[in-house]
Amino acid sequence: MFSKSRINEPGPKQGEDVKKPEASAAKPAMPKSPAPDFAASASKPKPPASVLSSDLTVTGNLKTSGDIQIEGTVEGDIRAHLLTVGETAMIKGEVIADDVVVNGRIVGRVRGLKVRLTSTARVEGDIIHKTIAIESGAHFEGSVQRADDPLATGAKTPLPTGSSQSSAAVSKATAAAKGE
Repeated sequence: MFSKSRINEPGPKQGEDVKKPEASAAKPAMPKSPAPDFAASASKPKPPASVLSSDLTVTGNLKTSGDIQIEGTVEGDIRAHLLTVGETAMIKGEVIADDVVVNGRIVGRVRGLKVRLTSTARVEGDIIHKTIAIESGAHFEGSVQRADDPLATGAKTPLPTGSSQSSAAVSKATAAAKGE
């Protein structure tokens, strides 16, 4: 709408030509305001994914706020932002990540906002997720359960639908037995 009204306005007067360069000088100032935001993010770039090569075996837990790509063997729990399990990888433990892409083998629980099992994936354990994709050819033994927040610590043992009502009933029964 603003451009239409400017088009319909009469051409600039001679006195306004002097103001127009100031206006055009002000226009480049506008891109400068996003530049500090870009500069701030450029000063702290996202680090590349940590890679555990195929000849590496780790015994213990791994925790990062960044990305991890596993090609070797990990015996322990892993917590990351993005976890990529390579085709040669073997993980024995719980996996917790925002995004989990499984190309290799996991023996243990998988908890993630987005979980993807590719055709070469082998998972033996429960998957708690917000969204999941399982490609044809993936091998999976366990249960799959959707949760709004699968990363929450209480998501380890999610309750089936209606369990909150039965928990309330148990609480009432316990209170009645105590004479409350």
